[in-house]
Amino acid sequence: MSSAFRITQRSLATASLAGLQASLARLQETQTRLSSGKAIQRPSDSPTGTMAALRLQADVDRYDQLDRNAADGLARLGTADNALTDGLATLREVRDAVVQGTNASLSANDREALAAQVDGLRQSLLTVANTKYLQQPIFAGTAGSTDAYDANGTYLGDAGSSTRTIALGVTVAVNIPGQDAFGPAGDDIFKLLSDISNDLRTDPSKLSATDLGQLDAGYLRMQNALSTVGSRYHQIEIMQARNQANQLDTKNQLSDVEGVDLPATTVDLQMQEVAYQAALGATAKAIQPSLVDFLR
Repeated sequence: MSSAFRITQRSLATASLAGLQASLARLQETQTRLSSGKAIQRPSDSPTGTMAALRLQADVDRYDQLDRNAADGLARLGTADNALTDGLATLREVRDAVVQGTNASLSANDREALAAQVDGLRQSLLTVANTKYLQQPIFAGTAGSTDAYDANGTYLGDAGSSTRTIALGVTVAVNIPGQDAFGPAGDDIFKLLSDISNDLRTDPSKLSATDLGQLDAGYLRMQNALSTVGSRYHQIEIMQARNQANQLDTKNQLSDVEGVDLPATTVDLQMQEVAYQAALGATAKAIQPSLVDFLR
């Protein structure tokens, strides 16, 4: 009889311990969900929810990348916009000098002063054409050259287009090759400014006959390049705002899928804590005090 009694006590203790461990595990799991804010801790918690969460997280990551692409594109185009705006201001100064140079009453010294001014403006325009973003010349196309133009005004870049993906299936060029803004080789704005400087010194008649018209054409070309930059910038802004809105919506969906119901989970935690304490109390009455002391 004593042997059977010992087996009964051992079985009761084992069953009680297993029940308490299971209750404690549920309590800890609920505490983990509450502290992490996520209802899905492992795929087995909700296979369908896990698949949906993975799909939504991939969408969030994609929108993050699109946002980075858009930000980079805006920075590059913004840099080009500022450079071309400065370039147009420089050409307006050159035009003023050309118009002054057409005055037949100017002395040789006056024309020399105007020619020197044009030389300085040409140098300023070369600096504009060699504007860099992240140490890369923005008007060099996709070439790996250090500058877009050398000191003589020779183009060192190419006609390559650098693009950024700003939405699914939507890419936008984020650069303007130098020849599109400053003219093709042999007929670029830097050669024209050199010709204007020379004509101011040696043949003022060419200023009104050819130089002024070519300068206006070069100004219009640069103005068109600036308009292109502006339209691309605006396009990226629109798509970036749309992507950010979609990203926020996707994050909300992800939160709905894997997030906990805070009020319900809090109530559940409180009920499990009460149940665990009740189980401890009931076990204390059913088995030996030494085991209860151990469990506590």
